Amino acid sequence: MPAGNEPDIATNLEQIHERIARAAQRADRNPDDVTLIAVSKTHDRSLVEAALATGQRVFGENRVQEAQAKYPDLKAANSDLELHLIGPLQTNKAEDAVALFDVIQTLDREKLAKALVKAMDKLDRRPRCYVQVNVGEEPQKAGVLPEEADAFIRLCRDDYGLPVEGVMCIPPLEEAPAPYFALLRQIAERNGLSGLSMGMSGDYETAVELGATQVRVGTAIFGARPPQS
Repeated sequence: MPAGNEPDIATNLEQIHERIARAAQRADRNPDDVTLIAVSKTHDRSLVEAALATGQRVFGENRVQEAQAKYPDLKAANSDLELHLIGPLQTNKAEDAVALFDVIQTLDREKLAKALVKAMDKLDRRPRCYVQVNVGEEPQKAGVLPEEADAFIRLCRDDYGLPVEGVMCIPPLEEAPAPYFALLRQIAERNGLSGLSMGMSGDYETAVELGATQVRVGTAIFGARPPQS
């Protein structure tokens, strides 16, 4: 058992996998088709190591700089560790992101697409990409608008040759997520994309029922985020 206020990461992961399995079964899906991304943003490296010790191998970070401080040694020691960027990416950080991350989930504008192509060509490394869709059309959130998603996906794949694998969303906080998850699934299906990154600690079961292939869970694994200085 963890000491003090440390989260019991092994138990948390076990419970989340059980809930994913039940949600998948309700939707007549194979639970193995859903990848759990452990979101470690703002959490100490020691908690990531605790998750690695349980067999968790897929992690998500919001910021390139934080990931650079936490993950290079962990990736060197764990060749099967897969790291996803799930936060907004500035174009001047594109090369750093391509160098470190295996998947970039927040592709949302042409300027970034150009920067990623340049970085991939320079480094000869091609992280898989997800297009972020602003399903709630919220002005404070990143992502392409739903009505612009098809054209942007075509632009990224056909014009820029980016390895677009799927789509990602963060639905409005105060609304039921199901309609937004269904909208993202429609966008993925009509563009022939297999990846659906949707669902977080509070709604990942609904996301699984509606077709998520990846769920991004942080607080339910690692506990509340520590206050930022």
